[in-house]
Amino acid sequence: MSETIIPAEIVEKDNTARKPDLERDYASLGERLDRRGIAIDAIRDKVEKFAVAIPSWGVGTGGTRFARFPGAGEPRDIFDKIEDCAVISQLTQATPTVSLHIPWDKADPNRLKQAASRFGLGFDAMNSNTFSDARDQKLSYKFGSLSHADAGTRRQAVEHNLECIEIGKTLGSKALTVWIGDGSNFPGQVNFAKAFERYLDAMKEIYAGLPADWKLFTEHKMYEPAFYSTVVQDWGTNYLIAKELGDKAFCLVDLGHHAPNVNIEMIVSRLIQFKKLGGFHFNDSKYGDDDLDAGSIDPYRLFLVFNELVDAELSGAEGFDPAHMLDQSHNVTDPIESLMLSAVEVQRAYAQALLVDRNALEGFQDGNDALMATQTLKAAYRTDVEPILAMARLKTGGAIDPVATYRAAGYRAKVAAERPAVVGGSGGIV
Repeated sequence: MSETIIPAEIVEKDNTARKPDLERDYASLGERLDRRGIAIDAIRDKVEKFAVAIPSWGVGTGGTRFARFPGAGEPRDIFDKIEDCAVISQLTQATPTVSLHIPWDKADPNRLKQAASRFGLGFDAMNSNTFSDARDQKLSYKFGSLSHADAGTRRQAVEHNLECIEIGKTLGSKALTVWIGDGSNFPGQVNFAKAFERYLDAMKEIYAGLPADWKLFTEHKMYEPAFYSTVVQDWGTNYLIAKELGDKAFCLVDLGHHAPNVNIEMIVSRLIQFKKLGGFHFNDSKYGDDDLDAGSIDPYRLFLVFNELVDAELSGAEGFDPAHMLDQSHNVTDPIESLMLSAVEVQRAYAQALLVDRNALEGFQDGNDALMATQTLKAAYRTDVEPILAMARLKTGGAIDPVATYRAAGYRAKVAAERPAVVGGSGGIV
């Protein structure tokens, strides 16, 4: 049996107090869903099996270009991060895997695997880092990495990605995610075509190093840190890359990496249709790539994304097997609390999408009844599925109210006493 960090008696005490109300709410919702021809237990069972990976970097306190304000009990290394991730997994029962970022999380792979297995955790996609310079790095990525004009810098970036694959093989990972910040800040700074050609050549070398059962996820982003042009700037370019590389290459969709008002759910549909949807980095945004908590700004958009995912799932779309991961920056909240709530929000969107009356929706679409088509989606979205989510957690050994249980356990105060305080520092703006 896996170890747990939050004492079982604390989880049980809080669950015992909340269980009677939950059972009444669950029964009431079940009766209402039954009138719509929906079996509540079937939805609960699907929610139980739905999982989203935790980014190792997400359990630390984030920051902005202006400043970073350290939080109490921040993880000192990847092993502290794994313990924080174990808390999230224990209380939500929705996050069984951790996604590592190399070289930030570099350590002996066998020791990492042993540390994670203590808590029943596995490892999701590996993430390379060629968008910042590591300590003792020979060549800088200031002017790019995989698309750099210098062949030596490109070789260094390729070798780093191949190293990530080797580490991942020991850990049991099955995918590599590559995001680069390459681009330019001034017109004329780079030759667009040559930079993209260099990128493709470098990515082909990385792709050739993939094990047979691995996937390669390429991630697009409209801007930042390059503010005039970005080498992999949108889903169209990302799709071209995936097609160029081969059958094991797929597009990863970060919800914050798009221009304002872009129809992300339609992008998701297109990538599913052409068998190139690799997965997601879930977060939310107001102005740009804000990396806010999933569902905190636009929960309806998150639901609409899952409407497309569930449609593909239920229709048996060929090659449909997307990876799900959170990718957030927590500047003013406890990262563990934010990640728990975000995992729940992703599950919520999934559960709501499962409630859509697909037959009715198709009929309204075919009949050009725009009003009833959108109301069919709204009927599912407006349904309070909280009892389903909570019952799924209870049934699998989690907490009915993860945040309340976490606070009752005093975990943050405990690790704050054990882990040295981090000194605050300024950002890049002076």
